[in-house]
Order: sequence, then C-alpha cells, then structure tokens
Amino acid sequence: MEEREISQAVIQRLPRYYRYLGDLLDNEVERISSSDLSKKMNVTASQIRQDLNNFGGFGQQGYGYNVKYLYTEIGKILGLDEKHNFIIIGAGNLGQALANYGPFEASGFVLKGIFDVNPHLEGITIRGVAIRMLKDLNQFIEENDIEIAVLTIPKTNAGEVADMLADTKIKGIWNFAHTDLKLPKHIIVENVHLSDSLMRLSYKIGHSTGRLTE
Repeated sequence: MEEREISQAVIQRLPRYYRYLGDLLDNEVERISSSDLSKKMNVTASQIRQDLNNFGGFGQQGYGYNVKYLYTEIGKILGLDEKHNFIIIGAGNLGQALANYGPFEASGFVLKGIFDVNPHLEGITIRGVAIRMLKDLNQFIEENDIEIAVLTIPKTNAGEVADMLADTKIKGIWNFAHTDLKLPKHIIVENVHLSDSLMRLSYKIGHSTGRLTE
C-alpha cells in the first residue's frame, strides 16, 4: 500500500504532542480527551483529531486517549523508538552547548563525535566525547554508523563541509549554519535559523503592543 503523504504542518505539530503527552505522563495522567488536550495545547480538538487520524486515530469514543499508548505511538511515528547516532561539526559555543544538552539521549539521539578544524581543541572532551579533527570525519562516520550530522559552523564553510558529508552514509543534516545547502535528495536537511525565530518574536511584540500597526 502506498504510504499516505502527511502535510508538513501536521509533522511540525507531532513533537509538540509528544512533549505535552510526556508532561501528562510525568503527572501520572492516564487518559485525556481531545477537548482537554486542546485546552492545554491551544489547538482545537478538531485539529487534534484530524492530525491523529492521519496515523490511525488512537482514540476511543467516550474514553478519549490513553496517554501512555498515544505517547508511545507518536514516539514511533517520530522514529524515537530507535537510536540515532549523530555528530556535531563545529566545536564553538553553539556546538559545545548542543553537546552538553543531555535530554537528546533520552529521545534516542546519541552523540558519538565532535569535529572541528582548530588544532587547539583536538582531544578536549565534552561529556566524555572527544573533539576530533575534520580530516578524520569520513572514516569516523563509516566506523560508527553515524546517521545525522549537526552543523554549527560559519556559513562560509558550510557548503564545503556539506559536500564532504554527501560522500558519506549520512542520512540527515541538522543545519545551524545560516545558509541553504545544496545536497542530493537522499540527504534530509532540517534548517534551524535562530535569528528567524527572534525576528518572529520581535514582530509579535511589535504588533501586540500596537507599535507596528497603522
């Protein structure tokens, strides 16, 4: 059977469902209705039902959703029931901050290596992971079954590094470099532009205060 294409809007909401359901589990909530979940998430109950119906629904009329079951199933949809080995390329402030972020492992993302071009950083460890030089990248990816590369490098170097990654078994790139990457279609790129988010916040502040309205 041909897999149904899911809209990007639904995919973007899935991690949010997962996070809220995780909070409910922590608070020992066993079941919840779409109406109650909508109040917590500020999403309509109808939207929740439509989103989940893309994957089979999971709800039961008169009962609602079993929180643990729904949490587990969304985790599977997101691929969080498997381990994903990843590396960070760029050991500057952002790269080190991401390397120090422990909750990644709780979601199945395992940091295997950190790479940089600065020889003064070689051998320094962050949470037990040593910083290596970029010249060792290809061999390391091959030997450690690396699936994801995180780019936290200047945009002037991002294209060259991306080309290097295109010749490896990397399946996806989490791109913090402020530039678009031109890569083969089999490599999935998720761009993260931190300044974009900050500018959206600025827009919302300006319009909520009336400063930017006519």
